[in-house]
Amino acid sequence: MPPSSGRSRGSRSGRRFRRRGRGLTTVDETSAGGLVIDTATDRVALIGRLDRRGRLLWSLPKGHIEPGETPEQTAVREVQEETGIDGEVVRPLGTIDYWFVADGTKRIHKTVHHFLLVAHSFELSDEDVEVTEVAWVDLAELDTRLAYADERRLVRKARQLLSEHPLSPDPVDSDGANL
Repeated sequence: MPPSSGRSRGSRSGRRFRRRGRGLTTVDETSAGGLVIDTATDRVALIGRLDRRGRLLWSLPKGHIEPGETPEQTAVREVQEETGIDGEVVRPLGTIDYWFVADGTKRIHKTVHHFLLVAHSFELSDEDVEVTEVAWVDLAELDTRLAYADERRLVRKARQLLSEHPLSPDPVDSDGANL
C-alpha cells in the first residue's frame, strides 16, 4: 500500500485526537508569576522541577491565582513561596497560554500572567514541595537554561524593556503605570 499524503494522514490523526478528547473535561486555569531579578548582579531566580522522565526542567516561578487575589499579588506570593525571595512587581511582561492533559481526564487551558519583579531579599529556599531546586542564574544564561520557549521569549522581551527603561523599584498598577 503506498504511503498516504500528509493531508490524509493529518486528517486521520485529527479525527483520532478528537475521538480521544471526547471524554475529557475542559478546564480553564489562570496563574501568575514572573521574572524576579537581583538588580545588583543581573541574576534571576529560577525554579527546577522534575518532569515525568526525571529530567530537571528550569522555569520561572508561577502558580494559581487564589480567590480575591490580583495577578500581581499572586506573582509576588508565588515567587516567595517557590524561591524564598521577597519581590515587588515593577511591570507586566506578558501572558502565555497553552493546553495540556492532566490525569488523563482533564484537558486544561492554562493562562499565565508574567511580571517583572525586583528582588528585595536574596536567600533562596526550596521548601515548596512542588520545587526540586532553586537557583540564581545570570540573565544572559536564561536562553540556554529555561526549558520552555514561551518563557525564553518573555525573557528576551524583559531584556529589551530593561535596556530601554531601567528598573524602577516603584510598584505598578495593572496597566503598567507607576503608582
